[in-house]
Amino acid sequence: MQTRKKYIFLTFLASWLLLFFFGGDQLRRFAPFSGRKAEARRNWPRWTDRSLLKSFAEPEELQRDEDPSLLSPRERRAAWLSAYSSSSCRMETCFDFSRCEKHGFKVFTYPQERGQPISETYGKILSSIERSRYHTLDPEEACLFILSIDTLDRDHLSGRYVRNVDEKIRGFPLWNGGRNHLIFNLYSGTWPSYTGELGFDIGQAILAKASFSTDSFRPGFDISIPLFSKDHPQRGGDKGWLFQDSVPPKKKYLLVFKGKRYLTGIGSGTRNALHHIHNGKDIISLTTCKHGKDWEKHKDTRCDKDNVDYERFDYQELLHNSTFCIVPRGRRLGSFRFLEALQAACIPVLLSDGWELPFAEAIDWGRAAVVGSERLLLQIPSAVRCIHPERVLAFQQQTQFLWDAYFSSVDKIVHTTLEIIKDRLSPPRSRSRFLWNTLPGGLLVLPDFSTHLGDFPFYYLQHGYSPSKKFTAFIRAASQAGSLSQPILRLIQAVSESQYCAQIVVLWSCEKAPPPSGKWPQSTVPLTIIQGRRKVRGEGPGTRAGSRSSRPRAQPHLCVLPPQLSERFFPFEAIQTDAVLSLDEDTSLSTSEVDFAFSVWRSFPERIVGFPTQSHFWDPEQGRWGYTSKWTNELSIILTAAAFYHRYYHSLFTEYLPAGLRELVDGLAACEDILMNVLVAAVTKLPPIKVSQRKQHKEAAAQQAECGEGAAGTPLPGAPSPSAPHGARVKGTAGSRRFSQRQDCLNQLADWFGYMPLVSSQLRLDPVLFKDQVSVLRKKYPSLEKA
Repeated sequence: MQTRKKYIFLTFLASWLLLFFFGGDQLRRFAPFSGRKAEARRNWPRWTDRSLLKSFAEPEELQRDEDPSLLSPRERRAAWLSAYSSSSCRMETCFDFSRCEKHGFKVFTYPQERGQPISETYGKILSSIERSRYHTLDPEEACLFILSIDTLDRDHLSGRYVRNVDEKIRGFPLWNGGRNHLIFNLYSGTWPSYTGELGFDIGQAILAKASFSTDSFRPGFDISIPLFSKDHPQRGGDKGWLFQDSVPPKKKYLLVFKGKRYLTGIGSGTRNALHHIHNGKDIISLTTCKHGKDWEKHKDTRCDKDNVDYERFDYQELLHNSTFCIVPRGRRLGSFRFLEALQAACIPVLLSDGWELPFAEAIDWGRAAVVGSERLLLQIPSAVRCIHPERVLAFQQQTQFLWDAYFSSVDKIVHTTLEIIKDRLSPPRSRSRFLWNTLPGGLLVLPDFSTHLGDFPFYYLQHGYSPSKKFTAFIRAASQAGSLSQPILRLIQAVSESQYCAQIVVLWSCEKAPPPSGKWPQSTVPLTIIQGRRKVRGEGPGTRAGSRSSRPRAQPHLCVLPPQLSERFFPFEAIQTDAVLSLDEDTSLSTSEVDFAFSVWRSFPERIVGFPTQSHFWDPEQGRWGYTSKWTNELSIILTAAAFYHRYYHSLFTEYLPAGLRELVDGLAACEDILMNVLVAAVTKLPPIKVSQRKQHKEAAAQQAECGEGAAGTPLPGAPSPSAPHGARVKGTAGSRRFSQRQDCLNQLADWFGYMPLVSSQLRLDPVLFKDQVSVLRKKYPSLEKA
């Protein structure tokens, strides 16, 4: 009986619990005291009561816990979708690949409209494109189009805001809904929300934008670029503050910030909280309210003290003396502080939630920056303290590499944008993230040359590769047609006897055909003759005219063009080895010199290794760069009359450098070897290497090659001096003209690159026991010591 009562009680209790749980609201309606409590609730002011709060804000705005001006991620995304009809674009759906098939990756810039001003920054962007190797004046050849309308500042409160862009671009016959167009933008949106709205429909155009939000970014289609100031240099740019391969001393501060504090509006939350991490010792966080017109109306109790502390520290000094720099969001997601920290080797600590980092498609920012969360600001100090010193050093060195490779000038920012788009056109031949994030950087590695790391001169040590054990001797000949001079015969004989020589290639740069095969000396290696700058109907320039084993064909009807000095660096298919020994026909070398220089080059395959040297210097009186051939301890140029280098530099010289630069070289005598040295130095940031030599190679006077009118002869190391008085006068005049042209060439190249890439050195490498007083039998290259 007791058990039965127990079950009845439990059943009754469970029923009441279920009734209250599922029907509580309905029961409260019939409660006798519900009226009094309901009346009490109505009498208490509700925070969404329209009659009480109407003068302050709308109830819909008060539903947000944050600032009323802020939009939620969903609302920002909705605003973007409503503004742009092609928000789901991908390269496969919104880009016409067929335009790039016939002429390759060519870029056309719209002609500037009369009366339509552009900002200085947008002018730099257009100039960078027009100076690049991809620019074309023919829209029919173009793969990509750039508007002449300045779209950088799309804040309609700005004085640089261009109105009626939609109407203007719809009138362009090439617009085609934005297909195959690239639009640059630095500032979008306006107070108070600063959304990504541009004020016109970009259609199917690719957007290269600063402060890009991940909500509106179209992966694989758009490109995030850094925010940079109008004073950012066009080309060259300032170097990073940390020297390459150097270990910086321990810095005074661990973590610093100095900047504006927003009292209200978007971006104020993070900057208002930065004072919490300031300890006045190794963490310095300084903010000021003193900005804007009405800052005094909104200042709080901290403003006066913050403003005083703010003036106690110099911003540049903080950058120099800190290991980490806080980079919080401003009104927009990006800020100038990001590039400033990179240049200063101050590791950026990013506090900008939802920011698509610049060039993140190619750059691994995890190796150069600390990406934090705005909500976890107070954890930042302890997080950076836990980073091991070795990793800190790796971070700092990576910031310097990224700054120099992609961000130090407008040219590099624009060219990186173009190269990323170009890589998308052919994914199998695109650069890997390893190439983008390793010296010398993606801009200097041509995927059209190869996709195998072992084919480039930069990655041998990192991956255990080694350059080929043979070299190709490449001789540029400008002798009188029909006969061979004695110097070139001796040179071919000496080079062919080298145990490392795989083949000899002669570039014949005279008007008339080269001598028949029977006139060439016999050698133990293949000899190939290439006709330079000769066009025959049905054949292109650089047609192979003959070889040592086959007699050249008779070609009586030739359309001959003047030889170009830069053609010696054309990537000829005949060159199959990694190493190239560049020679002039009058160069005098022994087999021992060649063997020793090649052994040195195999240890330094990314550099130029050779014999005759020159140097450059800054002339403060004339305010320009000077060039000297005097024998000094300093050297910065190895003449390509006798030098080893990697064959990849032929491709880089021909395909990376714009056509205008090569035309400059062809217009100045003896400028091509300076350009090759400048190019290699710009890539490696290293000087060339001089090796010991048996004879002193001195630069002879410039003499016209006896191969016809209009042919540009190249003065050669070791050339004999004329004995007649008239020849001496010619030598002096030609030598002076040659020297002047070389100096002009050096200064024009420095202007083109935006800085002087050449690096000076006092290094010369000699064989072991070179000129030591020991037995000759103990020396590997005894003949080098003979005069």
